[in-house]
Amino acid sequence: MTNAHPTSPLPELKPQEIPFDDPRSDCRFQPGPKPFLATPAAIESYGNDVIVGCLLRLQDFAKEHDGIDYLQVFTDASKAEPLWFIEDGDGGAITALLPSDY
Repeated sequence: MTNAHPTSPLPELKPQEIPFDDPRSDCRFQPGPKPFLATPAAIESYGNDVIVGCLLRLQDFAKEHDGIDYLQVFTDASKAEPLWFIEDGDGGAITALLPSDY
């Protein structure tokens, strides 16, 4: 994946299901020691630049709220499926995927 910023607008980030002050809202979406993966279907549907742009948005959002829920959802009316980002717990990964990949 590239670190380039997307050339098109990002999909809409949907509100998360749990409150920001809930103890489970502690994910940071920070690749590094934790691998960042994207499924082939997510890449085909949304493209690398949009996926990386969404990840950067999640990182900013996590900083703003001092952590966010492990599942974040972006929607684009022109796409058949939303784009999910899931951050697994310790020892896991951050994955961009479509619901049909799950």
